[in-house]
Amino acid sequence: MREAELRDAAALLGICEVNVLGYRDQHLADAPPREIRAELVAIVRRHRPHLVVTYDPHGGHGHRDHIAISRFTTDAVSAAADARWHRTEGDPHRVQRVLWTPPVLAWDDPPPARMDQEPGVDFLLDISAQKAAKIAALRAHRTQRPSTDRWIFQKPRADQILSIETFRQAWGPPIARPPLDDVLAGLTID
Repeated sequence: MREAELRDAAALLGICEVNVLGYRDQHLADAPPREIRAELVAIVRRHRPHLVVTYDPHGGHGHRDHIAISRFTTDAVSAAADARWHRTEGDPHRVQRVLWTPPVLAWDDPPPARMDQEPGVDFLLDISAQKAAKIAALRAHRTQRPSTDRWIFQKPRADQILSIETFRQAWGPPIARPPLDDVLAGLTID
């Protein structure tokens, strides 16, 4: 059911390909590290992304699966750049920037007075033009509805929450004056 919801949300956002690795929901932390590393390295090397977005090491809010995916993703991004790892999984690829969820979230209570002045908010994106797509994608996750209603839709400032995205840079080129409004700023795009 969760996979179908993910695929529906991705389609609403115009995402053409979703890779589901088949690990059991709520048990990702139990996945064999070598196996999941190889799978993720293959994906990184095949798609050759300029940037990767994942949860911070604390899983955003401590969710066990989110902590695990942060750990596995960070490990795989590093391994994908090193030719000694998983030689059969394609040519090495170095991701230029890794973004995490920030330590302060738009739906936190009390809300931050000025999100642009919060430490750890390295990127602050105005996505108000894409808000309808974001709402549709969030609503596609029907099993998560109570959580998204509580954290976003039932808040008096839901419009503000839905109009921004924030990220913290885990690694990448230096950011002279955060927050930036473009996650590709400073990257070499070929």
